[in-house]
Amino acid sequence: MKQQLFEEKQKNSWDYFAQQLKTLEDKSAAKNNETTGQVSVTVTLDSFARNYRKICYDLALAKERHYSPNLVDRLNDLALRGHQQLYQNRTTGLMHRFLDFVLFGFPLAVRKEWKMVTLGLALFYVPAITFGLLIFFNPSLAFSFFSPEQVNQFSEMYNPAMHQDMREARGSSEDLYMFGFYIRNNIGIGFQTFASGILFGVGTLFYLIYNGLAIGGVAGYLTHLGFIETFYSFVVSHGAFELTAIGIAGAAGMKLGFALLMPGKLSRKHALLESAKTGIPLVYGVILFLFIAAFIEAFWSPATSIPNQVKYWVGGSFWVLVTLYFVFAGRGRDEP
Repeated sequence: MKQQLFEEKQKNSWDYFAQQLKTLEDKSAAKNNETTGQVSVTVTLDSFARNYRKICYDLALAKERHYSPNLVDRLNDLALRGHQQLYQNRTTGLMHRFLDFVLFGFPLAVRKEWKMVTLGLALFYVPAITFGLLIFFNPSLAFSFFSPEQVNQFSEMYNPAMHQDMREARGSSEDLYMFGFYIRNNIGIGFQTFASGILFGVGTLFYLIYNGLAIGGVAGYLTHLGFIETFYSFVVSHGAFELTAIGIAGAAGMKLGFALLMPGKLSRKHALLESAKTGIPLVYGVILFLFIAAFIEAFWSPATSIPNQVKYWVGGSFWVLVTLYFVFAGRGRDEP
């Protein structure tokens, strides 16, 4: 194709892309156009990215066909400026979507699925509290659930006689290592609880009850031993995020199970896909909460320089904050 015919054919798309660039590069000019009634080019990320790819394709064709240096330079300039704007807008767009999810998407998803979330939390907390109380009054029951090695391990970990020395010996590099360990461990538990819901909900039911029994059993046994300060001052802060996240992961997993058990008029495949779509915001929120919990557990919870009373106050504040977050956050976007 001759250069003249090529330019005539692509001129409108190049000019439109140049106008999109101008709108993005000069936001103040775009605002002036709106106030003075002039027509301003509408720029969306999808449209801009599509036009940017076309510019890059046309530039490659111009180079391959050895068109004039002026045309190649013009297309190259548009491509370079487009790349810069695309990168900036994608970064801004990702941050905007993240903040929108935190402020609105996650709490709205939890309130929308409040029945399933309540079920997930109940399946976790009821076994935890019940088994914790049973072990507190009859500590020998701990050995019916934990091995003697496990009991000895968590007893030594929170023994006041050894606890202080263990925490003081832990340096900043070890805190960073534990941060990575907690992220992997916590997110592994959350994903396990969610994904096992595909086994008609039985997997999720098992992991919720099992984790509840394990956490409640440890708490009950250590409370019986009198290791209250060392244990509860450690878990109170990150527990607000971690334990809540496990319950919500269970809710997302139970949705998968109920979709398979009671698909309604849909096929099981389509019911599962629809359930997964509505459950994904819950899973994203679970990951966020577990990440926050891992950070607190690695850098705040083990700090010996912070008085236990401060940890209790902060931990209590976190529990109140999490509750208020799910009750009130995103109210402006609630569906009627």
